[in-house]
Amino acid sequence: MVTLVTFVVVLAACGDDGDSQSFESSPKVTFLTTPKTTAPDATETADSTIAATVPALTPDQVTFAPFVSGLSSPVDLAWREGDDALYVVLQGGSIVPVRGGVAGAPVLDIGGSITSGGEQGLLGLAFHPSAPLAYVNYTDSDGDTVIAEYAVAKDGTFEATSARELLTIEQPYANHNGGNLEFGPDGYLYIGTGDGGSGGDPERRSLNGSELLGKMLRIDPTPSGDQPYTVPADNPFIGVDGARPEIWSVGLRNPWRFTFDSATGDLWIGDVGQGEWEEINLTRAVDGGGRGMNFGWSAFEGTHRFNDDQSADGVTMPIFEFQHGPAGCSVSGGDVYHGSEVPALAGWYVFSDYCSGIVTALWQTNGTLTGQVQLGNVSAVSAICSGPDGQLYVLSLGDNTVYRIAGA
Repeated sequence: MVTLVTFVVVLAACGDDGDSQSFESSPKVTFLTTPKTTAPDATETADSTIAATVPALTPDQVTFAPFVSGLSSPVDLAWREGDDALYVVLQGGSIVPVRGGVAGAPVLDIGGSITSGGEQGLLGLAFHPSAPLAYVNYTDSDGDTVIAEYAVAKDGTFEATSARELLTIEQPYANHNGGNLEFGPDGYLYIGTGDGGSGGDPERRSLNGSELLGKMLRIDPTPSGDQPYTVPADNPFIGVDGARPEIWSVGLRNPWRFTFDSATGDLWIGDVGQGEWEEINLTRAVDGGGRGMNFGWSAFEGTHRFNDDQSADGVTMPIFEFQHGPAGCSVSGGDVYHGSEVPALAGWYVFSDYCSGIVTALWQTNGTLTGQVQLGNVSAVSAICSGPDGQLYVLSLGDNTVYRIAGA
């Protein structure tokens, strides 16, 4: 069943942003208290049946092997069927193919026509699952979010003259641009958008259905009449008075990285917090994969009440949250491991934090957190992405290196 949100715009004064995510300088960590290590609704100790289902995983089973170095600000990684390259997105505006651990010449360079720095730049890439097309997410010269399509040649080169803008979203501030886009198991394009920036959701955009900001969007990039894309007929807010039909789910602050589990279709979202709490959201495919869901911001930061003037009804709470401190201050979402090199890691969701660099694996049982293991550290992680063989790659802004998660 779709959870409907009351769509009301409430204006408030702009305040300082508590978000620590910035890709220009080294982060600073404020140490407070020990982070939460269980899901909000999980019991302190899982019963023996659940505990027995959690695979034995220890940090000494995992290493972080350098895959390619010398890349300037890597923020995303994608691949396409029938191509042995991994395509690494550089925040400054280019995409480079990596084959055998060696970076080639850029297949796309739009650095001269975008705004880059801080939380802006070329931020995301997704290849069409069945057509020679690619989709990028970037901030243009005005600082607005653009989703654009490119035709891709057989050698992986993006054809510059084929650029077609699907969607432009005005950004009121320079931060909280989201940046990720992924094709879901249904073949549609999902786009994560931040709440517009500043701090505290000052214009109350995230739960406002007339706004595309602070949402998960879902579109078919195929043109429809004079429109550059098609809205899928089963999107949950079609026909809801005042709501944008592109919306799939609401209540996100800055879903910098999200992913669909390639085995189950479950949707995992790393949503960057405000000043105290970082969160991981999970919505299973069997429960609708996020369809019509409200993830709570800015009524809640994590599981904690935030803006009292925003409705607390119908919120899906995160499966995991951690407090700012030793665990970090800006979550970098990841992916589920389905590789062969570390059998014990299979099925674990692996993510990190930009501030602390701690790489953590989570295990869920029927939507409840039942396992957590800290695997190690990588400096200033921007993202953790999967390759075609299910192996995971950790992108570091600390040393401009992409690491491969490998067996010890």
